[in-house]
Amino acid sequence: MSGGVIALIIVGVLAGLGIIFAIWLVATYNKFIKLRNNVDEAFSTMDIYLKKRYDVIPNLVETIKGFTKHESETLEGVMRARYDAMNAVGGDKIKKENALSSTLKSLFKVTENYPDLKSDKHYSELMRTLNEIESELVSARKYYNGNVKIYNTKREVFPSSLIANWFKFEKRDLFEVEEPEERKNVKVQF
Repeated sequence: MSGGVIALIIVGVLAGLGIIFAIWLVATYNKFIKLRNNVDEAFSTMDIYLKKRYDVIPNLVETIKGFTKHESETLEGVMRARYDAMNAVGGDKIKKENALSSTLKSLFKVTENYPDLKSDKHYSELMRTLNEIESELVSARKYYNGNVKIYNTKREVFPSSLIANWFKFEKRDLFEVEEPEERKNVKVQF
């Protein structure tokens, strides 16, 4: 075998490896794009339910306000937490949503002291709607977290972690309960 043939074989092997690497690079990059879009879509889905929740809260607060003249601090706290959650973005949104959930629990505790409120038809309807939304939110959060887990795993596993770092695919936060008090079940009674 002459030196020219060996050189051609080496060039051919290197070209083949370069093509295989380019195919892997494009496939992995495209997979990250799909996973990132799934995470964004899941967050958007969750955001829809959060918006529904934001819309119900003022009506609920106004209904409760009519029955509970002495609970203005709690009611203001709920509205403030709602405003903060509505205007939060990115990872801060998760923290603000957890704070809103916490203030809603304090609102439910307040209503325990007002039997007339619990028997009010408008209040009952708002609570039923809020319970439905909370149930939908649980599902949406699970869907979001599932997509984040798949994305983050792909991002951290070698060799795809190289592509993630090269193209700056950032880690996404899970939607987690941060406060130990939040892990307890909410007792809602009518």
